[in-house]
Amino acid sequence: MASKVGMAGGIPERRLRQIWDAIDSRQFKNALKLSTSLLAKYPTSPYALALKALILERMGRCDEALSVCLSAKELLHANDSMLMDDLILSTLQIVFHRLDRLDLATGCYEYACEKFPNNMQLMVGLFNCYGHEYSFVKQQQIAIKMYKIAGEEKFLLWAVCSIQLQVLCGNGGEKLLLLAEGLLKKHIASHSLHEPEALMVYISVLEQQAKYGDALEILSGKLGLLIMIEVDRLRMQGRLLARSGDYAAAADIFQRVLELCPDDWEYFLYYLGCLLEDDSSWRNWPFNDPVHLLKSCKVPQLTDEVFHSRISTASALVQKLRSEANSDFIRCPELANIEIERRKLLYGQGDDSNLMEALVHYFYRFGHLACFASDIEAFLQVITHEKMMEFLEKLMSSCNAHSTAPTKALGQSITLLKVQEIIGNTVNLPLGVLDSSAVQMAEMYCKNLPLSKDLDIQETMHGEELLSMACNVLVQLFWQTRKLGYLLEAIMIMEFGLTIRRYVWQYKILLLHLYSHLGALTLAYEWYKSLDVKNILLETVSHHILPQILLSPLWEELNNYLTDYLKFMDEHLRESANLTFLAYGHRTYTKAIEFVQFKQRLQLSNQYLIVRLEVPNLQLRQNADKIEDEECVLESLKNGSPLIELTKDIGCKTLTFNEDLQLRPWWTPTSDENYLLGSFDGASHCPRQNMQQQMKEREANVRKAMEWRSLLPRMVYLSIQCASASFKENVEANGSLSKSEIPSELGFLLERYAKVLGYSLDDAIAMVATVSSGQKSFEVFGSKSSDIIIWMNFAVFLSAWNFSHQDGLQHREAKQHCSWHTVDSLLEKYILEKIKFRGPLISSPWNDLPVLVQLVTEPLAWHCLIIQSCQRSSLPSGKKKKRSGPSTDHSNSRLSHVVSDSIQSLWHTVGEVTKWLEEQINRPEDESVEIIVSSVQSEQPQGPGQVFKVIEDFVSSMNDFELGDRISQAIRSWNPSDVARKIVTSQRQVLSKFLRICESKSKTLHALKQQIPIVSN
Repeated sequence: MASKVGMAGGIPERRLRQIWDAIDSRQFKNALKLSTSLLAKYPTSPYALALKALILERMGRCDEALSVCLSAKELLHANDSMLMDDLILSTLQIVFHRLDRLDLATGCYEYACEKFPNNMQLMVGLFNCYGHEYSFVKQQQIAIKMYKIAGEEKFLLWAVCSIQLQVLCGNGGEKLLLLAEGLLKKHIASHSLHEPEALMVYISVLEQQAKYGDALEILSGKLGLLIMIEVDRLRMQGRLLARSGDYAAAADIFQRVLELCPDDWEYFLYYLGCLLEDDSSWRNWPFNDPVHLLKSCKVPQLTDEVFHSRISTASALVQKLRSEANSDFIRCPELANIEIERRKLLYGQGDDSNLMEALVHYFYRFGHLACFASDIEAFLQVITHEKMMEFLEKLMSSCNAHSTAPTKALGQSITLLKVQEIIGNTVNLPLGVLDSSAVQMAEMYCKNLPLSKDLDIQETMHGEELLSMACNVLVQLFWQTRKLGYLLEAIMIMEFGLTIRRYVWQYKILLLHLYSHLGALTLAYEWYKSLDVKNILLETVSHHILPQILLSPLWEELNNYLTDYLKFMDEHLRESANLTFLAYGHRTYTKAIEFVQFKQRLQLSNQYLIVRLEVPNLQLRQNADKIEDEECVLESLKNGSPLIELTKDIGCKTLTFNEDLQLRPWWTPTSDENYLLGSFDGASHCPRQNMQQQMKEREANVRKAMEWRSLLPRMVYLSIQCASASFKENVEANGSLSKSEIPSELGFLLERYAKVLGYSLDDAIAMVATVSSGQKSFEVFGSKSSDIIIWMNFAVFLSAWNFSHQDGLQHREAKQHCSWHTVDSLLEKYILEKIKFRGPLISSPWNDLPVLVQLVTEPLAWHCLIIQSCQRSSLPSGKKKKRSGPSTDHSNSRLSHVVSDSIQSLWHTVGEVTKWLEEQINRPEDESVEIIVSSVQSEQPQGPGQVFKVIEDFVSSMNDFELGDRISQAIRSWNPSDVARKIVTSQRQVLSKFLRICESKSKTLHALKQQIPIVSN
């Protein structure tokens, strides 16, 4: 910010320097003191006021900052000469921007440009303001105006990019691209183009209109020389030729690309696709990658003779590339040879043996690389399972036949294990074989640790993947056998690996999910924080922890996470326009468009929308014990109305899913799926094979969750009002009437809520009735825990609606079957069923705890708030009551009994949960630690503990000299008992936080019980 120091409004530089130095060093109090002193000397200086506003905003005093800014704006309007000073205007713009008053910043520049219409500096500032507002039309207009005045190429490109953004990100039609093309043609005719970025923008405008011939003509002429790197120019030419359908010419160009860059695997696939006239490569341009290209290729419609001729041409090129390759790191020619054999097979002219021979040769050269398995995965899909097994045997014999360096041999051994996993051979293996496989991996890891003795702690160690692979096998064994020892053993070896090298993010992610499954969420959250997730990683990595803590009692941690995430997203979305303007200033026009598109992608993020919904819902849960506190929260949320608008027409909205799901463990490919919660399904389990279908289901689930979560605050508010108004009508006889629109709106939202459940309102009411009466089990509500919560919330809101006398009459079935007693019964039955297990939780699944937490903190909490509302309405108001007849007294007495019964039922239910939690927490810690340690220590030849024994034996017999000081010292610090104690402590912390929530609820219900005699009287 110090770069802004200079003379402004007649203020000496030395006076400004002190203030800016204080701002830059974040000494805002000192800066404010200096600014106040400056204003005393220059009271009519808009720049002095702007500086003070900037300081106040940084101090969080936003209202004062806005007031000072408005005063500076008035001074500017009163003194036109000051408008010429862009330093004043830009400072005001910064403050207005940070105060989310972009309209005021834009207004200042618009006024200045009206007064000085040909001032280029002011117009550039106005262009920037429109950029912050993403007003692409206005950006285009002001850019063209600047171009007409100055005639500079950059202003024309600003206008063209603004037109492109109208088409790409706005509602602009493609006819606008004709305008952009015309502007560029006219400029080229008179001035030509002088920058590579300008040419790339011109090509993109033509490409968007499918004018590939025109683009090729431009690229082949003098302007094409602006792309100075020949291979980049050739790539563009080849792409344009291919998209125009001239595959023969495109193939020739791509061949030249490969001759210049023989390791360009992506462009070899383009080359082969053009030779075989396969247009699948260009359907999703530019969203292609080699994996997608391999999977999307189709069988060419060529005669046998033509196919043979063209595939021979490709083979000749590949042989040439293989012979000229002078590096052991160039993989493309070998992969190309495999791809040619694959295409032959797909066309019906190939032979499995040739493909396997090519794969074995690739293994011989590159089998030691970590990428080998992913390289060949797509190729294996075209051969039968029997051939895959034959291929695996050939790899094993090839591996044994050649003696190589230890690191290379280790790499090949790891590759063999990975290929086994890809083939799916591990799924149907006997338990004993799986056990032995995990033991083999652990032994291999320990045996090869000395290879890493001289590596820096931040360098990847040799064989590091082996522990991850062993962990995956142990988790599979747990899934098949339900023996908890396997899961605990997986945790132990991950902790062992992180003791040796704490920077292995793969171990941390596995541990995070393992601890989450065991209910040790505080530990899971600690490992998540150790990933040092910052900036955009908050968007791509947070899916590992967000779903778990949303359903947990860790409200403090959840609040911190939500705050950090929203802070990053809001700041990035606010500041992204600055990056865009910076790109314009540096004449990197394609980057300017990328920045805007990236910002739009983030703005449409499903995770961003979920977090914006969960922040108010968390506030409601945290304040649900006292109705006065809850009403304050609801008032700050405008009673939930804005949240409903936020997800309006959610089914039609475009959402982006930016999470990197490839990093997730195999047993939980998406946040909605966890194989460990179900029974082992043997060969039908295909990790990542059905990812596309899983993504579709996930998107549907996300939209469903957004819909009902957005309705919660408003329905809580309306339910409270409904119950309160209904009770008042009975207590105050002919007194004030309830607002008829409240139950009417609640009824409308209930219908919308029922649609989320997939039912009409009447059918949803009938479903609740059949379950509460015991005719059907809770399983009809759905197989997922979230389904139970949705239905329970529905029952609570429905009972509140039925409590009102206006709209409830039109649904008599609801009046009969969804009373408060129904809700009490549903909550009590389901919750008590979940806590009937009285053994130590460490030896049982924790799957039910998140459901219990949600039941207590949502439907039960909302029901309690509705009761509080009725209680408050029934208390004497201090006013003289009008006379009421016997029917009113009877109604009042009946309602009081309904309230009394509900309070008693909820108090009993929460009390049982509290008692259960206390039993779990008060169990001796050493007993739980012993259960964990004993489950991984076994003298049996099979079962849990075999891998752990390998680690223990290695630790007891390790050679310090072979391992080096760092590794040997780290291993000595590893203690299984400490790991077990950490797990127990973490579980207790989670239970304790849930216990505090239950105790608070119990205290509230006890206080309501004390008021019952007052009500009855």
